[in-house]
Amino acid sequence: MLTEDKNKFAIPVMAFSAGTIVANVYYSQPILKEIAETLGKSESAVGKMAMLAQVGYGIGMFFLLPLGDRVNRKKLIIGICFALLACLLMLANTTNLTGLLLLSFFVGACASPAQIILPMAAVLNKEKRGRNVGIVFSGILCGILGSRLLSGWVTDLWGWQAVFMVSALLILVSILLLWVFLPEVSVKFKGSYLSLLKSTLALIKRYKTLRQAALLGAFTFGIFCSFWTTLTFHLSGAPFHYDASTIGLFGIIAIGGALVAPYFGKLADKGQVFKNLFITIGLVIVSILAMLIFPHSIWVLIGAVFFLDIGVQATQITNLTRIYALDEEAHSRLNTVYMTTYFMGAGIGTFFGLLSWSLGGWHFALLQMLLWSVIALTIVFLSKKGKL
Repeated sequence: MLTEDKNKFAIPVMAFSAGTIVANVYYSQPILKEIAETLGKSESAVGKMAMLAQVGYGIGMFFLLPLGDRVNRKKLIIGICFALLACLLMLANTTNLTGLLLLSFFVGACASPAQIILPMAAVLNKEKRGRNVGIVFSGILCGILGSRLLSGWVTDLWGWQAVFMVSALLILVSILLLWVFLPEVSVKFKGSYLSLLKSTLALIKRYKTLRQAALLGAFTFGIFCSFWTTLTFHLSGAPFHYDASTIGLFGIIAIGGALVAPYFGKLADKGQVFKNLFITIGLVIVSILAMLIFPHSIWVLIGAVFFLDIGVQATQITNLTRIYALDEEAHSRLNTVYMTTYFMGAGIGTFFGLLSWSLGGWHFALLQMLLWSVIALTIVFLSKKGKL
C-alpha cells in the first residue's frame, strides 16, 4: 500500500519540485531595480545577475544532465538541490555585487535538476508517457511564469532578500518530498563521464526524430521568449501604460495555458504526433495574426497570451514525448540535446525580439514572430514527409 501511495503522488511531487527548482533562474528578473537601489549600483550592472543565472542553467544542463544516465538519479537530484539550498541562503545574505553575480551563476547551474526530473516522468508509466511528461513540464512552466509574480509580491512585503529565503524554504520542502516520493530508476550506462558526453553528442547523428524535435523546440521557444520580452514594452507604453505589477498579471493567464497543454500529451500517447503539432503551431500563428490585426485590444491580447502559450507548451510536450520514446537508457542525454537547443532558441528569440522592437516596435516584433512560426510549421511539414 505504501508503494502504491508513493507512485500515486510521484508525478505531482515531481511537477511541484521541478517548478520550484527552475523558478530560481527567474526570480531576480522582476526585482533587479530594487537590488540595484539597495546596492547603489546601476541597473545594467545588477542586470548581469539574470544573465549569469541563465548562463549557469545552460552550462549545468550540458554538464550535469547526462549524469542522470550514469548515476542514481534520486541521489543526484537531491544532492544538487542541497547545493542549491546553500547558494540561496548565501544569496539572501550577500550585499556585495561580485558575490551576487557569482552566486547567481551557481544558482542557475544548480537549477538543472528540474531537467533531470522531467525525463524520469517518461519511465514511470510508458502507456501514459505523454500525460506524465505533460504534467511535469507544466510544473516547470508554472515555476517559470509564477516566479515573476512571487518575486514581486515577496519583495513588496519584505524586501528582495526575502525572495531567496522563501525560495530556500520551498527547496527544502521539495527535498523532503523528493526523498519520500521520488522513485528509484535503474542506471544502465557504465562508461566514463567523458564517454557519456561523447555519447550525448552521438545521439544527434543517430536519431532523426531528435534533430526534428530539437529544431522545432528552438523555434517555438524562441517565439515564446520574443513574445514575453516585447509584450512588456508594449503594455508599458501607449495606449495601456500599465505598471509592472499589472503586466505581471498576464503571467497568470499564461499559467492557465500551461495547465491546459498536458491534454496534448494524452493525444501524443495515442500516436497523433503530427496532428498535434499542426494544431499547436496553428494556435501560435492564429494568436500572432490576431494581435497584428487588433494590436491595441486588451481582450485580444488576453486571448492571444492564453492560446499562444497553449500552442508553445503543447508543442514542447509533444516533442518530449517523441524523443523519450527513442531510447529508454538515454533519457537524460536525449533531454540534454533537446534542452540545450531549446534554450539556444530562447536566447536567439530574445535577441531578435529586442532587435525587431528597436526597428519597428510591436508591429515588427509580431512580424518577426510570425516568420518564426511559419518556419516552425514548415519543419513539422517536412518532418511528416520524411524530408528533414
